Amino acid sequence: MKLNCLPLSYIRITIHFLILSVSILLLLESCTPAKHSYYFQGLDKDTTISGFIPDTYESKIKKRDVLSIQVTSLSAAEDLMFNQSAIGGASATTPGYIVDEQGKVLFHRLGEILVEGLTRKELKQKLQKDLLPYMKEPIVNVNYLNHKVTVIGSVGEPKIIDIPREQMPLIDILVLSGDITSEGLRNGIVVIRELENQKQVKRLNLEDLSIFKSQWYYVQPNDIIYVRADEEKQKRKDRSARIQSNIGFITAGVTFIFLIVDRLTR
Repeated sequence: MKLNCLPLSYIRITIHFLILSVSILLLLESCTPAKHSYYFQGLDKDTTISGFIPDTYESKIKKRDVLSIQVTSLSAAEDLMFNQSAIGGASATTPGYIVDEQGKVLFHRLGEILVEGLTRKELKQKLQKDLLPYMKEPIVNVNYLNHKVTVIGSVGEPKIIDIPREQMPLIDILVLSGDITSEGLRNGIVVIRELENQKQVKRLNLEDLSIFKSQWYYVQPNDIIYVRADEEKQKRKDRSARIQSNIGFITAGVTFIFLIVDRLTR
């Protein structure tokens, strides 16, 4: 049958039907139900969680730690003298006391002090006692300047976060890094922790309330936090992009065929 024997309207309807059928089939292929991920999915009513892990961990000061030691008293002049005596620490603009290879720091008026093996609280109490002959009612605050955690993966802003204390809640760390993205898995959190000469890996589920009872709820210095991506969601996005691209090519091809047919049937 010759093309010019077919009504032009019939050819047009057939081509449009072909385009619509292909588009519907391709779109149906991409329609896979998505599983939604939420924090604490088991929290469906008011409740009380018992047996949670308290924030009581106290780390020991180690060699090469960089300490912030701030002293205040009833004498502003004495305070300034102590607080300006800190040697260069993490950077030229961040003063701090570097714990040397003997586990000591050099402190104004007190000379060399053995700090290795002490907690921040213990060092604070020691300094407040030792400074009494030189200052009126000294108050000392001790923090870490070199303790950090690394956050990577499906978060708003992968980054390195300072931890001035011994540890921080995992939720706080995620908020500081921009929270988990829509592609991230709240039940796919991986924590990599350095323990002496080993790397310990723990998988955590923030959809489950049991996270509050886990020793891993608190992030410790040098931890690496990796938020896994939802591979199925990413596959759906890739498939959808390919389908849209294919529809564009098919539409362009059928339109080209239509133009050829239209010209031949005139």
